[in-house]
Amino acid sequence: MKTSRRSFLKQAAVLSAAPFILPSSVWAAKTKPNDRIVMGFIGMGKQNHWLLEDFLQHDRCQVVAVCDVDTTRRTAAQAQANEYYKNKPGAGSPDCKAYNDFREIIARDDINAVCIATPDHWHTIPAIAALRSGKDVYCEKPLTHNIHESIAIMDAVKETKGILQTGSMQRSMEEFRVACELVRNGIIGKISRVECSFGPPGIPCDLPEETMEPGLDWNLWVGPGPMRPYNSVLSPRGVHDHYPNWRTYKEYGGGAVCDWGAHHLDIAQWGLGMDHSGPVEVRPPDDPKATSGAVLTYENGVKVIHGGGFGIHFFGEDGEVKVNRGQFEFWLKGKRIAGFVKREEGGSLDAAIQLVQKDFLSNVKTKLYVSRDHIRNFLDCVQSREKPITNEEVGGRSAICCHLVNQAYYNHALIQWKPKKMRFARGGGKPEWLTRDYRAPWNV
Repeated sequence: MKTSRRSFLKQAAVLSAAPFILPSSVWAAKTKPNDRIVMGFIGMGKQNHWLLEDFLQHDRCQVVAVCDVDTTRRTAAQAQANEYYKNKPGAGSPDCKAYNDFREIIARDDINAVCIATPDHWHTIPAIAALRSGKDVYCEKPLTHNIHESIAIMDAVKETKGILQTGSMQRSMEEFRVACELVRNGIIGKISRVECSFGPPGIPCDLPEETMEPGLDWNLWVGPGPMRPYNSVLSPRGVHDHYPNWRTYKEYGGGAVCDWGAHHLDIAQWGLGMDHSGPVEVRPPDDPKATSGAVLTYENGVKVIHGGGFGIHFFGEDGEVKVNRGQFEFWLKGKRIAGFVKREEGGSLDAAIQLVQKDFLSNVKTKLYVSRDHIRNFLDCVQSREKPITNEEVGGRSAICCHLVNQAYYNHALIQWKPKKMRFARGGGKPEWLTRDYRAPWNV
């Protein structure tokens, strides 16, 4: 099936992915060329630099294309891939192509999967386009820019039977899984509340215009978002070693609520067993100027509070579980059973985790999905066609939690939500809070 690069987004049919044939020089490789997962990368900022490096370590991948609207970033990513294959010819061929427009990657029927690490406002359109062209998707968190997009991605995966992994990689870290298993198995008793520590909601973008050097397709960077003059805060030119601050502005991101909230609210959802559900109410703080203190309430009465000082903190009637990256504490009946927070306190995270697993989780009823490597889990599922650990529903519903929290702040309104139907209860929110105005010709 031939695909026009201008019209592919309008097509509803799923394109078949043809096998990718590599040169004869790599036929002696451990993974045969036709068995490889052929990949393209979209959005080559700092996050995708590290993701590309990680994917390249897996010989069952062949990276054949990268895309970025900044000339320097895309050529640097192209060189990164080609240099890897020059130094390791058995792993693939050093002929990675570089594109300005993601549609060039989508139109290639030799590509099996894409990795998307664009700004948030650009996640959904290429993800759905990839799925509808027969490709699997690894997409960074938060999976979407708004609630409508979360629902659209879930529908697209169902329609295409594609594989999607959200980059909420805390689920592939052992401390988070063990913390959630303690909670899910009732070890600390009935849960009353969860405190999640992350920063403020998004703010309107008011950055002044700056002079832009040649080499950036600003129109395509803005894409479906509202057009505004260039500012380097949104898209620093070239290769840079920091995470750009577009995420602060609600037109292109969702503040720290979507940035870190997508990680920590995701773990709250996992620990509460709400991967197929969500809150029924989101209440803003009393002070309309406050940037923390919003409360998500679930049907069982458990409250998840935006605030606190320890990543994710579960409070049960018999104990507490605290978890953050590289940190873990388990308290039972007022006694600290196991934990590791600071190196100077002695011990190790592994020792604390092993103690809890041996003494409290060896024979429990509920065992959670085990993934020890987020990238490997995605690749395994591309081959097995099983659901990844942070599949489209996990990522979509965790993103919805973030968007509901932001809307409560943006509008200083009590939101009532029907999680199963993924819509507002009658009088519980306005339709425009579900989506955004898309700049033509883009739409979801």
